[in-house]
Amino acid sequence: MTDPAHDPSAATPENPVERVDPVAVWRRAAPDAVLLDGFHALKHAVRFGAEVLVAVTADRAAALALADELASDVRDILGALLMEVPHATYASLVPRPHPTAVAALAVRPDRADNLAKLAYAPRTAPVVVLDQPRNLGNAGAVVRLAAGFGATGVVTTGTLDPWHPTVVRGGAGLHFATAVERLTVDELPSGPLFALDPEGEDIRSLKLPDEALLAFGSERTGLTAELRARADHLVALPMRPQVSSYNLATSVAMTLYHWSATGGAPV
Repeated sequence: MTDPAHDPSAATPENPVERVDPVAVWRRAAPDAVLLDGFHALKHAVRFGAEVLVAVTADRAAALALADELASDVRDILGALLMEVPHATYASLVPRPHPTAVAALAVRPDRADNLAKLAYAPRTAPVVVLDQPRNLGNAGAVVRLAAGFGATGVVTTGTLDPWHPTVVRGGAGLHFATAVERLTVDELPSGPLFALDPEGEDIRSLKLPDEALLAFGSERTGLTAELRARADHLVALPMRPQVSSYNLATSVAMTLYHWSATGGAPV
């Protein structure tokens, strides 16, 4: 579906289609749209097929110079999307200005489509499960890792919204590269559940299957009783005695790397 205020067929990288009022479009779309905060979030979202409703920047020339340097594959698309507005206007649209002075709104992927991707069998890559995470930035970092490793998706349980603007910012727009949803433990997709826990079996002795669910508790409280009861295997990361824990994103990175290094990781 194309935003009626923007006709891509008439746009060129140097002469983007002018909306009647990009701020009005933004205000109208913002309540239901995904905020892409910064150049890199917009770049990644475009690469992975996001439907961008409106994109603004306080410095179009600088944004396109970044595209020339870092995203030549989507430079023309960005050139057609980005509209320059005064810095004060840009700053009024976002929670806090990004150093790149770029922001956009995109349509959130359809939940039914994401659930279908998570449930599809046989999976070729694990699903990462964050059990009642608390830190928005850490959750975003996990989405970024999952996308980088080609994980099937990231699921959160509990109250944290995995599509919160701070999570999307931490994920650098890579929510559009993997299936990200919030579910209850009872709603988790099928597959053997490997839960990370200090009392588990050393991960170095295991091969994690592609169809696995890889579950991580919060840094403060660990796994919930409900998730632990659902687990098929408890798995421990190597850790020096008297070191209490790893950062959540570090734990996910170590686990996904172990999966990829022992035969996983799709091309």
